[in-house]
Amino acid sequence: MNFFRHRPLGLPVLALLITVTGCSSSDGSPPTAVPSPGPKVTKLCQNLDKVLPRTVVGLDRNDPEPRSALTAGWGSPAIILRCGVAKPAEMDDPKADGVEVNGVGWLLQKQNDGSFRFTTTLRTAYVEVSLPKARTDDGMAPLVGLAPAIKEAIPKGIAS
Repeated sequence: MNFFRHRPLGLPVLALLITVTGCSSSDGSPPTAVPSPGPKVTKLCQNLDKVLPRTVVGLDRNDPEPRSALTAGWGSPAIILRCGVAKPAEMDDPKADGVEVNGVGWLLQKQNDGSFRFTTTLRTAYVEVSLPKARTDDGMAPLVGLAPAIKEAIPKGIAS
């Protein structure tokens, strides 16, 4: 595995996230793909589901369809968490952007539609958080709100 560089949350990344804004969409969101990890990761993800917060950045939990202990959501348009996702190929790129938020490392990926996807690094299961374009004005706050649960349920290490 290549070294994945982390850098502290800096002004350029924060400014980018704060300045990217959009219009909210309707509640008719498409279904969320449920990951299909092995039994060990599934158990970790089920444990994570039990300790996830009821609210993130003031948004109530609003889990996506189909319902699963491997997915969670907050608000509408929803901030979506998926646990047990595959390792993103970009994680092996030494030039990939990474941030650390409250003791949890994240791979940062800006999507073509202006949304952002963050995937945990150096944890025994990969957890992905997607921020729709309409939620990017919250900056890193959703990751701050999710960090305690991730640290509690997903141990440090290398996911297999």
